[in-house]
Amino acid sequence: MSTAPTHPRTRAFLAPALLLIVLLATLAPTAPARASGSPAPFPSGAEVVAVTRVADRQVDLSVRSTALGGRTVKVRLLTPDGWDPSDRHHRRHWPTLWLLHGCCGDYTSWTAMTDVARTDSLRDVLVVMPEAGWNGWYSDWWNHGEGGDPAWETFHTVELRRLLERDWGAGDNRVVAGLSMGGQGALSYAARHPGMFRAAAAYSGSAHPLLNDESTNRILGFFAGQGDDPLRVWGDPVAQRRIWQSHDPFHLARRLKSIPVYLSCGDGTTGPLDAPGSTSALEADFNRQNQALAAELKRVGARHVTTNFYGPGTHGWAYWERELHASLPMLLKALRVSG
Repeated sequence: MSTAPTHPRTRAFLAPALLLIVLLATLAPTAPARASGSPAPFPSGAEVVAVTRVADRQVDLSVRSTALGGRTVKVRLLTPDGWDPSDRHHRRHWPTLWLLHGCCGDYTSWTAMTDVARTDSLRDVLVVMPEAGWNGWYSDWWNHGEGGDPAWETFHTVELRRLLERDWGAGDNRVVAGLSMGGQGALSYAARHPGMFRAAAAYSGSAHPLLNDESTNRILGFFAGQGDDPLRVWGDPVAQRRIWQSHDPFHLARRLKSIPVYLSCGDGTTGPLDAPGSTSALEADFNRQNQALAAELKRVGARHVTTNFYGPGTHGWAYWERELHASLPMLLKALRVSG
């Protein structure tokens, strides 16, 4: 599988204008601690505690989050030409693409494994690549009815969104795309937050985890990664069926029918971008899930669905990079940005 070379490590620095923003955020007053003993909320639920420029047009924000129990996680921004959040008088708010990583990846995955940072059609777009946990599943975890940390959905759709739109040039004109776990996240966020995203794209996404026992057991296996209790995320697939359905894109199809949706997946057999003999049972399962979602979207009257079920192909970055480019015309059109 071919991957784009990573950028050489550069010395991190804080531009003076960005340092000023960080200092202002640090000095801003915080609310008193709540009686429950949980951390006091930061401005908009989160605050930037460090800024690092990692490459041309790439800036990492270290964000401390109330929804994540006060932990600090990183968000990578691929910034548009002319981006200057320190200009308070002529600040622009840019069309924004949220680009979500998959399981076992992180906020650096898209820039490390694809050519997204060298894609000219994105030079007028702010690309947001947030940390979502090795195994976070873009969800506020059930935690056996207790809720609380981690609340990835709240962090992304409330805290981080407000922070980026207030201080970092993000506009309210948004689209979302993701791979694998991030594909489920893209579809789920677009459906669960009507009006937040103008279009959604999923590449080899977990599009219907309740399709059958194989699909459900496979995602429970992911939930159990790194020694986690698999029932913490959405609970038991029978006892907490309602929670599972509320995160399953198939069961959210009606909420997706009014926006453009792009679905792509291979069938798990050896494809043109694979090493000889490569196969993927995971991709074969996700292919069946995406086929089911596409059929359900058609059944409920969705008229803006594009599918690319391309046959041979496994669960790998070479395909996801290709599919990002294939879906960009649809995503940019939804943002009203010329590609």
